[in-house]
Amino acid sequence: MPSETDLTITPIQAFDDNYIWVISKSSSPLVYVVDPGDANVVIHYLETNQLTLAGILITHHHRDHTGGIKALIEYSATDLEIYGPSSENIADINYPISAQTHIKLQALELTARVYQLPGHTLGHIAYHIQDELFCGDTLFSGGCGRLFEGTASQLHHSLELLASLAQHTRVYCAHEYTLSNLKFAIQVEPNNSQLAHYYQDCQTLRANKKITLPSTIKTEKEINPFLRCHICEVVTAVNQHFNQKTVDTVTTFGLLRQWKDKA
Repeated sequence: MPSETDLTITPIQAFDDNYIWVISKSSSPLVYVVDPGDANVVIHYLETNQLTLAGILITHHHRDHTGGIKALIEYSATDLEIYGPSSENIADINYPISAQTHIKLQALELTARVYQLPGHTLGHIAYHIQDELFCGDTLFSGGCGRLFEGTASQLHHSLELLASLAQHTRVYCAHEYTLSNLKFAIQVEPNNSQLAHYYQDCQTLRANKKITLPSTIKTEKEINPFLRCHICEVVTAVNQHFNQKTVDTVTTFGLLRQWKDKA
Protein backbone atom coordinates (compact mmCIF):
# COMPACT_ATOMS: atom_id res chain seq x y z
CA MET A 1 0.00 0.00 0.00
CA PRO A 2 2.20 2.80 -1.22
CA SER A 3 1.89 6.31 0.11
CA GLU A 4 3.44 9.61 -0.90
CA THR A 5 6.75 8.45 0.52
CA ASP A 6 6.57 5.02 -1.10
CA LEU A 7 5.68 3.28 2.16
CA THR A 8 4.59 -0.35 1.89
CA ILE A 9 3.03 -2.50 4.63
CA THR A 10 3.21 -6.27 4.22
CA PRO A 11 1.82 -8.99 6.51
CA ILE A 12 3.77 -12.05 7.60
CA GLN A 13 1.49 -14.72 9.00
CA ALA A 14 2.60 -16.39 12.22
CA PHE A 15 1.18 -19.03 14.55
CA ASP A 16 -2.56 -19.65 14.05
CA ASP A 17 -3.78 -16.11 13.46
CA ASN A 18 -1.03 -13.55 14.18
CA TYR A 19 0.18 -10.95 11.72
CA ILE A 20 3.69 -9.51 11.91
CA TRP A 21 3.66 -6.29 9.90
CA VAL A 22 6.67 -5.34 7.74
CA ILE A 23 7.23 -1.62 7.12
CA SER A 24 9.35 -0.90 4.06
CA LYS A 25 10.08 1.43 1.15
CA SER A 26 10.82 0.22 -2.36
CA SER A 27 13.80 2.58 -2.41
CA SER A 28 15.50 0.81 0.50
CA PRO A 29 16.42 -2.77 1.48
CA LEU A 30 15.90 -1.86 5.15
CA VAL A 31 12.70 -2.78 6.98
CA TYR A 32 11.06 -2.64 10.38
CA VAL A 33 8.76 -5.32 11.78
CA VAL A 34 5.92 -4.93 14.25
CA ASP A 35 5.41 -7.48 17.06
CA PRO A 36 7.58 -10.38 15.82
CA GLY A 37 6.40 -13.25 17.98
CA ASP A 38 8.10 -15.74 15.65
CA ALA A 39 11.61 -15.00 14.39
CA ASN A 40 11.69 -17.86 11.87
CA VAL A 41 8.95 -16.50 9.62
CA VAL A 42 10.56 -13.05 9.72
CA ILE A 43 13.98 -14.41 8.78
CA HIS A 44 12.46 -16.44 5.94
CA TYR A 45 10.72 -13.31 4.63
CA LEU A 46 13.87 -11.22 4.85
CA GLU A 47 16.01 -13.78 3.05
CA THR A 48 13.40 -14.52 0.38
CA ASN A 49 13.06 -10.84 -0.43
CA GLN A 50 16.73 -9.89 0.12
CA LEU A 51 15.88 -7.39 2.84
CA THR A 52 17.73 -6.29 5.96
CA LEU A 53 16.08 -5.82 9.34
CA ALA A 54 16.68 -2.35 10.78
CA GLY A 55 14.36 -2.35 13.76
CA ILE A 56 11.45 -3.76 15.73
CA LEU A 57 8.32 -2.07 17.05
CA ILE A 58 6.68 -3.76 20.05
CA THR A 59 3.16 -2.88 21.23
CA HIS A 60 3.00 -4.96 24.44
CA HIS A 61 4.65 -7.76 26.36
CA HIS A 62 2.64 -10.86 25.39
CA ARG A 63 4.84 -13.65 24.12
CA ASP A 64 3.16 -13.98 20.72
CA HIS A 65 4.30 -10.38 20.07
CA THR A 66 7.80 -10.49 21.59
CA GLY A 67 9.00 -14.09 21.32
CA GLY A 68 11.16 -13.51 18.26
CA ILE A 69 13.15 -10.52 19.47
CA LYS A 70 16.16 -12.35 20.85
CA ALA A 71 16.61 -14.58 17.80
CA LEU A 72 16.28 -11.59 15.45
CA ILE A 73 19.01 -9.76 17.39
CA GLU A 74 21.25 -12.79 17.05
CA TYR A 75 20.46 -13.07 13.34
CA SER A 76 21.11 -9.42 12.52
CA ALA A 77 24.61 -8.28 11.61
CA THR A 78 24.05 -4.77 12.93
CA ASP A 79 22.43 -3.28 16.01
CA LEU A 80 18.67 -3.06 15.76
CA GLU A 81 16.45 -0.19 16.81
CA ILE A 82 14.03 -1.90 19.20
CA TYR A 83 11.13 0.19 20.47
CA GLY A 84 8.58 -0.79 23.09
CA PRO A 85 6.78 0.27 26.25
CA SER A 86 9.16 1.01 29.11
CA SER A 87 6.64 -0.02 31.76
CA GLU A 88 6.37 -3.63 30.61
CA ASN A 89 8.88 -6.38 31.26
CA ILE A 90 10.29 -6.81 27.75
CA ALA A 91 13.94 -7.77 27.36
CA ASP A 92 16.26 -6.18 24.77
CA ILE A 93 14.33 -2.97 24.12
CA ASN A 94 16.94 -0.25 23.56
CA TYR A 95 14.48 2.56 22.80
CA PRO A 96 12.01 2.41 25.69
CA ILE A 97 8.90 4.57 25.39
CA SER A 98 7.21 5.99 28.47
CA ALA A 99 4.93 8.73 27.15
CA GLN A 100 2.71 9.84 24.29
CA THR A 101 5.44 11.00 21.97
CA HIS A 102 7.00 11.00 18.51
CA ILE A 103 9.87 8.70 17.59
CA LYS A 104 12.16 8.67 14.56
CA LEU A 105 12.64 5.40 12.69
CA GLN A 106 16.10 6.33 11.58
CA ALA A 107 16.79 3.73 8.91
CA LEU A 108 13.77 4.75 6.82
CA GLU A 109 13.60 8.39 7.96
CA LEU A 110 10.04 7.93 9.20
CA THR A 111 8.33 9.60 12.13
CA ALA A 112 5.92 7.59 14.26
CA ARG A 113 3.44 9.02 16.72
CA VAL A 114 3.20 6.75 19.76
CA TYR A 115 -0.08 6.45 21.67
CA GLN A 116 -0.40 5.09 25.20
CA LEU A 117 -3.30 2.60 25.17
CA PRO A 118 -3.77 0.93 28.56
CA GLY A 119 -6.46 -1.73 28.79
CA HIS A 120 -5.44 -5.01 27.17
CA THR A 121 -2.18 -4.59 29.09
CA LEU A 122 -1.29 -1.61 31.23
CA GLY A 123 1.63 -0.48 29.08
CA HIS A 124 0.18 -1.21 25.64
CA ILE A 125 1.17 1.31 22.95
CA ALA A 126 0.42 1.87 19.27
CA TYR A 127 2.47 3.36 16.44
CA HIS A 128 0.95 5.78 13.92
CA ILE A 129 3.08 6.30 10.82
CA GLN A 130 1.59 8.57 8.19
CA ASP A 131 -1.87 7.03 7.59
CA GLU A 132 -1.00 3.62 9.04
CA LEU A 133 -1.91 2.59 12.61
CA PHE A 134 -0.23 -0.42 14.23
CA CYS A 135 -2.45 -1.04 17.24
CA GLY A 136 -1.45 -4.51 18.43
CA ASP A 137 -4.25 -6.07 20.47
CA THR A 138 -6.12 -2.91 21.47
CA LEU A 139 -8.37 -2.52 18.42
CA PHE A 140 -9.39 -5.39 16.14
CA SER A 141 -11.60 -5.19 13.11
CA GLY A 142 -15.06 -5.58 14.58
CA GLY A 143 -13.73 -5.97 18.12
CA CYS A 144 -11.15 -5.09 20.75
CA GLY A 145 -8.67 -6.80 23.05
CA ARG A 146 -9.58 -8.56 26.26
CA LEU A 147 -9.09 -6.82 29.58
CA PHE A 148 -6.11 -8.77 30.89
CA GLU A 149 -4.61 -6.01 33.05
CA GLY A 150 -6.47 -2.73 32.66
CA THR A 151 -9.99 -1.57 33.43
CA ALA A 152 -12.99 -1.12 31.18
CA SER A 153 -12.64 2.62 31.64
CA GLN A 154 -9.01 2.54 30.49
CA LEU A 155 -9.68 0.45 27.39
CA HIS A 156 -12.75 2.49 26.50
CA HIS A 157 -10.67 5.66 26.71
CA SER A 158 -7.92 4.07 24.59
CA LEU A 159 -10.43 3.12 21.90
CA GLU A 160 -11.95 6.60 21.97
CA LEU A 161 -8.49 8.00 21.29
CA LEU A 162 -8.11 5.74 18.25
CA ALA A 163 -11.63 6.55 17.06
CA SER A 164 -10.67 10.23 17.03
CA LEU A 165 -8.00 9.67 14.38
CA ALA A 166 -8.58 10.63 10.75
CA GLN A 167 -11.31 8.53 9.14
CA HIS A 168 -9.00 7.25 6.39
CA THR A 169 -6.40 5.94 8.86
CA ARG A 170 -5.67 2.31 8.05
CA VAL A 171 -5.83 -0.12 10.97
CA TYR A 172 -3.23 -2.90 11.18
CA CYS A 173 -4.09 -5.05 14.17
CA ALA A 174 -2.14 -8.13 15.16
CA HIS A 175 -4.65 -10.95 14.68
CA GLU A 176 -7.07 -12.35 12.12
CA TYR A 177 -10.08 -12.25 14.43
CA THR A 178 -12.40 -10.41 12.07
CA LEU A 179 -15.03 -13.03 11.24
CA SER A 180 -15.40 -14.10 14.86
CA ASN A 181 -15.73 -10.48 15.94
CA LEU A 182 -18.30 -9.72 13.27
CA LYS A 183 -20.47 -12.69 14.22
CA PHE A 184 -20.70 -11.22 17.70
CA ALA A 185 -21.21 -7.69 16.37
CA ILE A 186 -24.23 -8.90 14.39
CA GLN A 187 -25.73 -10.30 17.60
CA VAL A 188 -25.41 -6.84 19.09
CA GLU A 189 -26.54 -4.85 16.04
CA PRO A 190 -28.58 -7.15 13.77
CA ASN A 191 -30.07 -4.15 11.93
CA ASN A 192 -26.74 -2.54 11.00
CA SER A 193 -26.68 -2.83 7.20
CA GLN A 194 -23.09 -1.61 6.91
CA LEU A 195 -22.04 -4.35 9.32
CA ALA A 196 -23.93 -6.99 7.31
CA HIS A 197 -22.24 -5.92 4.06
CA TYR A 198 -18.81 -5.80 5.69
CA TYR A 199 -19.32 -9.30 7.10
CA GLN A 200 -20.16 -10.61 3.62
CA ASP A 201 -17.06 -8.95 2.17
CA CYS A 202 -14.83 -10.42 4.88
CA GLN A 203 -16.34 -13.88 4.42
CA THR A 204 -15.44 -13.68 0.73
CA LEU A 205 -11.88 -12.61 1.55
CA ARG A 206 -11.35 -15.48 3.98
CA ALA A 207 -12.95 -17.99 1.59
CA ASN A 208 -10.30 -16.92 -0.93
CA LYS A 209 -7.56 -17.20 1.73
CA LYS A 210 -7.03 -13.45 1.82
CA ILE A 211 -6.62 -11.39 4.95
CA THR A 212 -9.29 -8.96 6.11
CA LEU A 213 -6.84 -6.22 7.05
CA PRO A 214 -6.18 -3.39 7.06
CA SER A 215 -9.49 -1.91 8.08
CA THR A 216 -9.99 1.84 8.51
CA ILE A 217 -11.09 4.01 11.40
CA LYS A 218 -14.16 5.00 9.36
CA THR A 219 -15.16 1.37 8.86
CA GLU A 220 -14.62 0.49 12.51
CA LYS A 221 -16.79 3.39 13.67
CA GLU A 222 -19.56 2.06 11.43
CA ILE A 223 -19.39 -1.64 12.33
CA ASN A 224 -17.45 -2.20 15.57
CA PRO A 225 -19.76 -2.34 18.62
CA PHE A 226 -16.91 -1.47 20.98
CA LEU A 227 -16.63 1.91 19.25
CA ARG A 228 -20.41 2.30 19.27
CA CYS A 229 -21.35 2.09 22.95
CA HIS A 230 -23.11 5.45 22.59
CA ILE A 231 -25.44 4.07 19.89
CA CYS A 232 -28.99 3.28 21.07
CA GLU A 233 -29.13 -0.17 19.47
CA VAL A 234 -25.90 -1.23 21.21
CA VAL A 235 -27.06 0.12 24.57
CA THR A 236 -30.43 -1.61 24.19
CA ALA A 237 -28.82 -4.93 23.26
CA VAL A 238 -26.53 -4.80 26.30
CA ASN A 239 -29.41 -3.88 28.61
CA GLN A 240 -31.54 -6.73 27.28
CA HIS A 241 -28.72 -9.26 27.50
CA PHE A 242 -27.93 -8.41 31.11
CA ASN A 243 -31.51 -7.52 32.06
CA GLN A 244 -30.51 -4.18 33.50
CA LYS A 245 -30.26 -0.52 32.58
CA THR A 246 -26.77 0.88 31.99
CA VAL A 247 -26.08 4.45 33.02
CA ASP A 248 -23.10 5.48 30.88
CA THR A 249 -20.98 4.40 27.93
CA VAL A 250 -18.17 3.00 30.08
CA THR A 251 -20.61 0.67 31.86
CA THR A 252 -22.07 -0.34 28.50
CA PHE A 253 -18.57 -1.00 27.19
CA GLY A 254 -17.58 -3.10 30.21
CA LEU A 255 -20.71 -5.23 29.96
CA LEU A 256 -20.26 -5.61 26.20
CA ARG A 257 -16.72 -6.88 26.79
CA GLN A 258 -18.04 -9.37 29.38
CA TRP A 259 -20.66 -10.54 26.89
CA LYS A 260 -18.05 -11.05 24.17
CA ASP A 261 -15.76 -12.94 26.58
CA LYS A 262 -18.47 -15.55 27.07
CA ALA A 263 -19.87 -15.57 23.55
